[in-house]
Amino acid sequence: MRYDVTYRKRAVSYRLEGHTIEATSKVFKIGTTTLKNWVKRYHETGNLEDKTPTRGYKKIDPEKLKSYVADHPDAYQREMAEEFGCTETAIRKALKKLGSVNIRWFVIN
Repeated sequence: MRYDVTYRKRAVSYRLEGHTIEATSKVFKIGTTTLKNWVKRYHETGNLEDKTPTRGYKKIDPEKLKSYVADHPDAYQREMAEEFGCTETAIRKALKKLGSVNIRWFVIN
């Protein structure tokens, strides 16, 4: 559950006025761990805004995949999977997301 930033600020300022963690958590009806985390974040950053999520690529960077395909146009998906340390399915999905890259649908037994 997300709390409004003004609510967080009020709870932290109430705690910093000298009230105990237990009293503050009862007044604002929040958990003590949540309150401790807010106070800690306030002391470390001076900010109680929502954190911006940062998402990256797990294994396959699209730019690296594009350059690999440009350098190795005849490579099979299993070879690409070995190069990037993932499965052929992951390579196929990444190539499909790129869209402009020709996808090989060969299955070799």
